[in-house]
Amino acid sequence: MLARPMLDALRGLGAGLSRLTERWIPDAWVICMLLTLAALVLAVGGAGAGVDEAVLAWGAGVWDLLGLAMQFTIIFVAAHACVASRPAHRLMDRLAGLPDPGRPVQAIALVGAFSLVTGYINGALCLVGGALLVPFVARRNPGADLRVLICAAYLGLGTVWHGGLAGSAPLIMATPGNPLLEPASGAAVVDRLYPVSETLFHPFNLAYLVFIGAVGLIAVTLLHPRSGAQTLTPEQVEQILPRPPEPDPPARTPAARIDQSRVWVWLAALLLAYPLGHAIVTRGFGSAWGINAYNATFLVLALLLHGRPTSFLRACREGVDTAWGIIVQYPFYAGIFGLMQHTALGDRLSALFAGWTTELSFPWVVYAYSGLMNLFVPSAGSKWLIEAPYLIPAGEELGVPVIATLFAYAYGDSTTNLIQPFWAIPILAVTRTRFGEVVGYAFLVALACFLASSAVVLAMPAFL
Repeated sequence: MLARPMLDALRGLGAGLSRLTERWIPDAWVICMLLTLAALVLAVGGAGAGVDEAVLAWGAGVWDLLGLAMQFTIIFVAAHACVASRPAHRLMDRLAGLPDPGRPVQAIALVGAFSLVTGYINGALCLVGGALLVPFVARRNPGADLRVLICAAYLGLGTVWHGGLAGSAPLIMATPGNPLLEPASGAAVVDRLYPVSETLFHPFNLAYLVFIGAVGLIAVTLLHPRSGAQTLTPEQVEQILPRPPEPDPPARTPAARIDQSRVWVWLAALLLAYPLGHAIVTRGFGSAWGINAYNATFLVLALLLHGRPTSFLRACREGVDTAWGIIVQYPFYAGIFGLMQHTALGDRLSALFAGWTTELSFPWVVYAYSGLMNLFVPSAGSKWLIEAPYLIPAGEELGVPVIATLFAYAYGDSTTNLIQPFWAIPILAVTRTRFGEVVGYAFLVALACFLASSAVVLAMPAFL
């Protein structure tokens, strides 16, 4: 009897949080500039840097992350190209027919499981794939609540993605020449690479992903209303149903026939796949897997799914829309990274964290801090480059292993993705829904994941 009023109250709290964020939190780039201003003030007022020194330090870092920005841009573009293929659309339609239309909870479970699998593989794949799957499921399962379907569709991003194959922070730590290991100037933050065999495939991380994925999936299925579900009419479903990519028009000129030849796709796929396979065979998967290997894999997959250059290039061009935030924002976050490297700001922040935490509490503080910052900076890779220069030294001073700090950061960054409006944009655009209609449910799932993750992170020092 008390459970339903409590759920309603928590949903109301989530909706209130949404209204607050929609009203008061500005665009992500504006937040980046606010953080830049805050970092400059802290460098001058708290770290003893002169104004000229601080501005020059910012400028020294601003172009240091262009290579990394390009790598993460390709992650989004390649994932979008995979989903925007005709085989992917056929797969969505088949999956949507699996649940029993008379049991809408099965539809929620299907979408949630799809999100967990795709989220583990690639965050962008999870976002775009989930956005495409929901209309197909809504058509085949007319009794499923649209709000809970949407929440389930990006469940993977709020649970497993940052500990998965495309986790930004672990991939940065595993990629040779990354700015934390080899900064353009200043001292290195870490003294070696951390291959994915020590991070993404660590038994603790794998166990956590299974656990938190199960918590999230159970939570979202329990939220489906027993009556009064918000559904779409058949006409509304048809309006939002994604259409498969248009086939190429008949080639009427020699140039068009050359453009549409499959030879170029197979050549590009072979040139990308061979060095990747060679690296895995000679060095082992754990050492070879980094951002570049990940991108090569998804580019090959996208090429093969499309089959023809024109279709592949068209999908990539559309995919740039999903990556524009990375392209524009990374240079400005690189400036903040430069402030950490070229002034005493990083050392001061590190001492602050080390001064009021302990070896046991530090991972949870990082987890909570990362989740809070994610509400303002929804870019996991750039945020890690800002925070790692003071979180890693603070942890090492307390005796906390680097991978424990990395895991705590990654898990916190994932949890609050569920209540970060930025990540819901693709699916809200497809379903023509406001975030305020969904966030009450997403807040409840995030709360369950927060409590479960907090228990795990507090116990983490005993396992690492």
